[in-house]
Parts: sequence; structure tokens; C-alpha cells
Amino acid sequence: MEKQFKVLITGGAGKSGGAAVNELLKLNVSVRALVHREDERSAQLRARGVEVVVGDLLNFNDISAAMNGIDTAYFCFPILTPGVLQATAYFAQAAKASGLKAIVNMSQISARREAKSNAAQDHWVSERIFDMSGIPVTHLRPTFFDDWFLYVREDIQKQNAIVLPFGNGRWAPVDSADLGRVVAHILAKPAGYQGKVIKLFGPEEYDVFEMSGILSRVLGRNITYHPVSIERFTELDEAKGAHPHFVQHVTHVAQDCIDGIFAGTNTAVEEITGQKATTLAAFFADKKEAFM
Repeated sequence: MEKQFKVLITGGAGKSGGAAVNELLKLNVSVRALVHREDERSAQLRARGVEVVVGDLLNFNDISAAMNGIDTAYFCFPILTPGVLQATAYFAQAAKASGLKAIVNMSQISARREAKSNAAQDHWVSERIFDMSGIPVTHLRPTFFDDWFLYVREDIQKQNAIVLPFGNGRWAPVDSADLGRVVAHILAKPAGYQGKVIKLFGPEEYDVFEMSGILSRVLGRNITYHPVSIERFTELDEAKGAHPHFVQHVTHVAQDCIDGIFAGTNTAVEEITGQKATTLAAFFADKKEAFM
């Protein structure tokens, strides 16, 4: 009997991972989801016919076991947590030993050798580790996600304000569900994508003043953007107990955004998935209750 094609999705209970699972099921592809713990989300995956395994990307034995019988895999390491280089090395070695046909690696648009953000530079090194593994890999470099606005929803709820250190920097927010759909389509049919670095943008570029105007129209009340200095935002994040790794990352990519690193847009989401990218207005409308 011919072996069934199977895809491994790390972070299968998360945002982009969950969206990738959804799309793969629509494409009638067999899915194994790696999750960090058993909970309601993992139970829901199992109920839909997904094979669920529990493991840690920083545990080589967990990754090796999850790779058994897999054809292609999605690597997504949480930006809030240090350790992406160790996880990449484990993932690449396990994939090589298992004979994977392709990997999709979730990087970031600010990933580059000279990045001042530790996380961004580590993502650039992570790309190079995957390249050296010899396994066909596609690096996805998304711009800021529209989900970032959910991190500041308390200010929006209580103060009708968006407090961020991005000045007049511009970007085209990409939806995590769109990222997940891109991942699914590449993993299901990786031919033609191997060895590529693909930047992912939303359909329209804005600064935060314009974004606050869109949110105001969706919510029916005035939301004001209050740009703060990077130093002040660092103080606010540290006061909230944010992890130093995340604070260091956010403050340096904020400067990248101001310097134009995140600017631009393209149609990669639509070209790969056949579906138009989600607009920021549609995201705000879908998450309206979270900002009320």
C-alpha cells in the first residue's frame, strides 16, 4: 500500500499553525499537529481527524518522534521566547534523519545579518541553518501581523488610544490566517517554492494614524494614535512584566519600521492561495468584540 502523504504542523493549536491545519484539511491532506500541551484546542483537533502529538521544540527527542513518517513540515518558533537557534538545529537534524521532502520556515521581514533585534538576527541565522541542512526549504518573511493590535487592546478599550513606538512608519499588516493558508499550500505542493525567500504583506500599506482611523470607523468611536518614544515604550513594556527578549525585539524592530524596513506590499498571499489577502478593516470587524 502506498504511504499516505503527511504534513507536520508545529504550533498546531496556535494562530498560523491552526490556520494551516484548517487549510490542509480542506485540501484533504493528512495532518499531524505538534502542540505544547493537551487542552481544549488539542481535543478539537483530534475531533477533526488530526493526529496530535505533544512535544517541545527545544527537546530533540520530541522533535525526532514527531518527524517519523512525515513528508513536509512547518517550523514556527514563538517570537516571545528565546531559543530559536537551538530549536532550528534540532528541527533540521530530525528532518534530515527522517528524509523530509520540504520545510516551510516562519521567519520575519526584519531578519538580516545586521539586525539589531536579537530575535531578528537569530531568525536570519536560523534561515542559514536550514539552508545548510540540504533539505528544500521556503523561508516566509511576513511583516507585522494585524494581531499585534490585540496586544494593545487594553489601551483601546480603556483609553480609546493606540500607544506604540512606530512613529510614521508604514507597513501592510498581514493576517495570521493568511500566513497559515500560504504555509498549507506550499507544504501540500512544495515544487517551485524550494530555496525561495517569500515576503508576505497585507493588501494595503498604512501608518498607525491611518490604521487608527480604520479602527475608529469599525468601532464607531474615535480611536487616537499616540506615538511614544522607543525608550518610553520600553519602560511601559517592562512595567507590564514583558519578557526582556521580547522587549529587546520590539524596540529594535520599531526603529526598523520607522526606517522603512517593513514598508511595501505584494500579492504573494493571493498568488499562492488563490484567495485575496485579508484587509485590516476585515480583521478589525472580525475581532470587534475584543476592542469593545
